[in-house]
This record gives sequence, structure tokens and C-alpha cells, in this order.
Amino acid sequence: MFVRALPVKLALASFMVAACVTVNVYFPAAEAERAADRAIDVVKGDSAGTGTQSQPKERGDAETTRLDAGASERPVLLAAVGYALEMLVPPAHAQNANIDISSPEVDAILGSMRARYQGELKKFFSSGAIGYAANGDIAVRDQAAVPLTERATVKRLVAEDNSDRAALYAAIAKANGHPEWEAEIRQTFARRWIEKASAGEYYQDTGGNWVQK
Repeated sequence: MFVRALPVKLALASFMVAACVTVNVYFPAAEAERAADRAIDVVKGDSAGTGTQSQPKERGDAETTRLDAGASERPVLLAAVGYALEMLVPPAHAQNANIDISSPEVDAILGSMRARYQGELKKFFSSGAIGYAANGDIAVRDQAAVPLTERATVKRLVAEDNSDRAALYAAIAKANGHPEWEAEIRQTFARRWIEKASAGEYYQDTGGNWVQK
């Protein structure tokens, strides 16, 4: 009777142990940078689309140590604990999480930003009239570099692009199931926009000063 009840008791014990595990979901900074680079390449014309997702890293099997090969209950216990943890800690919480930028909403926003950059904004970046702000937006740097007849257009383009940027950061966070990551995604993009700025384009440093790439 005791032998038959042992697997059930071990399974229950394993679930009790697993229930005490705290799942810490943190922002995967390295994956976010790679995702930002892919998105920026789409906007600036260095990539045809977002279908170049880096593959999630495979999770290694939990290492099992058998202290006593003759004691059959210990492997059973370890297997039960492993199963319970697998149920409670899904792959999405793995340390090397993948950041997905291929949702329809993200694709639509990137398409809008790409068309705007290639069609009109690029020339204003090149002239130094606008540049990359330190907060992940863009800003008018030198209004005098814009012909008077185009100043209203530049202001409109900057406002539209910043609206798309805000929507992009929120959409990526939402697409990955963590809307609370929006601020960190924005910060990541802010750094990568500057790092990937083309020669001659301007960006703001941390002190708010404009610097030419």
C-alpha cells in the first residue's frame, strides 16, 4: 500500500516545491537591441522586411544527479519536479527570450515610417535640419536649414514620425506579452537609432547637445 502511494505523494510534493519558485521575468536587453537593429534597418532601407527573426536559444535539459542508482523513488521525484517546473516556468520566461517584431501592427508602423523616411525625412536628416533625439524621438535641430515654404511640412512630418515611434515601442512590448517593457524598449531604440545614424546625420547626446555623426 505504501509503495503504491509513493508516486502520488512524490508528485504532490514536487508540485508543492515548484509552487514556491519565484519566476523573475526581466527585460532581455541584448535581444531587444537586435530587434531594434532589424526594425531600424527596415525604416532606413537596409532590409526588405522584418522576417529575419533570430531564433530563440534552445533551453538545456535540467541536470539530474542520481545519488543512489538503486533507489527508484529518487529518479521519479526528480522527474516529477522537472515536469512541475516545466509547467510553471514556460519557455517565454527563459533567460534568452526572443523579441518578436513581426506582428501585423508592428509591420504596418514600420512600413509607415519607412515610407516617410525614404520619401521626405531623409533629405532633412541629411541637411541637418532634423536629428535623432536622446529619448527615441526625432526633433527639429535647425529650422533655418529648412526653406520657409517647407517648415510647416517638416514640423508635421516630425510630429507624425514621433507618433509612429511611440506606437512602435508600445506595439513591440504588447506583441511580446509585456506592455510594461515599453519604456525599456524606447530606451533601447533611442540608443540604436543613434548608433545606426548615417554619416552626416545629427543626434543628441545625453546632455542634449547636437552632435554630427
